[in-house]
Amino acid sequence: MATASANDLHLVPLGAGDLIDRAVRLYRRHLFTLMRIAAPPVLVTAIGGVCWTIGWRRVVSTPDTAALVFYVLLICVASGLIIGGHIFSLLVMGGASRNLVTHLLWNEPVLARTTYAAVRSRFWSLLGATILVVMWLGLSMMVAYFASSVLAVFLIFILGFLATWGPLWLTIVVGVIGATAATAIFLWLFFFMAGKVAYVPQVLLVEGKRVFESVSRSFSLAKGNVRRLMAMTFFITFATYSALMILVVPLGFYGWLVYGILPWNTPQWPTWYAIAYSVIEPLSSVLLAPVWMLGMSLLYVDERVRHEGYDIELMASQRLGAMPQLNVASPFAPAISAAPNRLPLRPGPTGSVLGLR
Repeated sequence: MATASANDLHLVPLGAGDLIDRAVRLYRRHLFTLMRIAAPPVLVTAIGGVCWTIGWRRVVSTPDTAALVFYVLLICVASGLIIGGHIFSLLVMGGASRNLVTHLLWNEPVLARTTYAAVRSRFWSLLGATILVVMWLGLSMMVAYFASSVLAVFLIFILGFLATWGPLWLTIVVGVIGATAATAIFLWLFFFMAGKVAYVPQVLLVEGKRVFESVSRSFSLAKGNVRRLMAMTFFITFATYSALMILVVPLGFYGWLVYGILPWNTPQWPTWYAIAYSVIEPLSSVLLAPVWMLGMSLLYVDERVRHEGYDIELMASQRLGAMPQLNVASPFAPAISAAPNRLPLRPGPTGSVLGLR
């Protein structure tokens, strides 16, 4: 009983807590493989951060024209590396979705080469989908900011009136309630809109659809996922900053104790300290990015369970074999599309469905 098989657990709708719990447990089981998957894009971003730090610190103090041109070019190269590294990270997250979903459903091994094979097989589609998703996220941010700003303007007028004619305690209470409401509206609107494109990479690689079809399919799947997506985002944000503090505090203490470096006096930082500080954020992201990959893959499978009876289809495929290819139109997508990536797909002999050891 203590070593119950992963296959004893059933595929059921997941709440926010279950989603985070299973993502963390899977993360612990595949820690080093997931870190290898996330490391290459983070390395590109870290190199860009180092180049940016060196160029920015030297460009304002160099007296030589040739050196000035060199450091300006270095800053431009660093900007390209940082932007490219973040785009590369999004592509890898999308490519990992197929490997993770097949692992969740059929116990396929989680391998770095499988993930990067998926990225290579649909690189341009992933790139186009990433650009569309980033544009949509920017639009979501603007809409949420506008709505919360409108509420903030009304709140300022109300607080001004209360400050003139009302008691102080009432002004404070209304201000706190209004600020909380504006923040809640901003977060809900942003995650409501952002959640519409949350499953684009999964649909692209798991179901084998084209870019715009994947966007449309993600819109149709994303129903009632605001709270779970928000919980996952907050958890990863807090975990990332916790990991960041674990790395930043020892560095700051060592710099202050040995060299008298003050953390808030950035212009006086030595170059080695500034470079070390610039690579800490990528190091923390390589530890936590896999949790986001796992969480989004779990959330995608959960949406299909809730809306399409995905668990029934998977149970049938495990017991009866693969569904024959029939020329029949269906409103639902197949469990796993084998054509787009030409990756080996075989159900495990015991049929694990989101099970964990």
